[in-house]
Amino acid sequence: MSEQPRTDLPASSLAPHRPLSEFYPAPAARQRFVSELFDEAAPDYDWVSGMMSFWSDRFYRRDALRRAGLQSGMQVLDVASGTGLMIKAALELGVNPAQVTGVDPSRGMLAKNRERNPVTLLEGRGEHLPCADATFDFVSMGYALRHVEDLRKLFNEFRRVLRPDGRVLILEITRPSSGLAMQLMRFYMQKLIPRLGWLRRRNRSTARLMQYYWATIEECVPPPVILSALEASGFKEVKRTTTGAVLSEYTARR
Repeated sequence: MSEQPRTDLPASSLAPHRPLSEFYPAPAARQRFVSELFDEAAPDYDWVSGMMSFWSDRFYRRDALRRAGLQSGMQVLDVASGTGLMIKAALELGVNPAQVTGVDPSRGMLAKNRERNPVTLLEGRGEHLPCADATFDFVSMGYALRHVEDLRKLFNEFRRVLRPDGRVLILEITRPSSGLAMQLMRFYMQKLIPRLGWLRRRNRSTARLMQYYWATIEECVPPPVILSALEASGFKEVKRTTTGAVLSEYTARR
């Protein structure tokens, strides 16, 4: 995949990847497809997350939040909160549940989140956050950057809801540069995890989720584009830190 910024998009928008017509018929249908996909996958999402990380995801999320500067006493917003794995990690670091808000467009994911975390949970999208200006000290997003419609709108919203000097942490899976790593990752995500998921619950939603995951990882804009978009939205101290071959942590300060 080219390391150059996309040039086929209007200047006012920056999609994280091309329209994936193999999953939905037109860009306008993308949001409905994604919401329904995650509604169906919600019961298995935590298992999928564990399988993808060889069950290191709980510790990794917590350490990433700590390294990014999360502290007790902060007002925290977790965007695309899903089943609440990032929120759970924040609470384990001592953040007060009364100071945590999660936002997600999937009602199925929010229902699972409510079972786990005694925090404020809102239905909404990252590009149109249902939150007031300058409300939070810390915004997090775990493995959902590839599922939004417009990175520029997303980052502008992050900046809007953050207080001065507020921090951002975005965790994401990045396409590996090694051909061998690509082959192994493709096999693991498209063959092994779906097969184990079928044996576990006889549910096809896991296979569908993993097919879409792989497509978004393979097609996602490269890290330099994400860093540039954060800077263009007015963030400073923008940085990418990597762990292993595929894990990226994007951090910035308002």
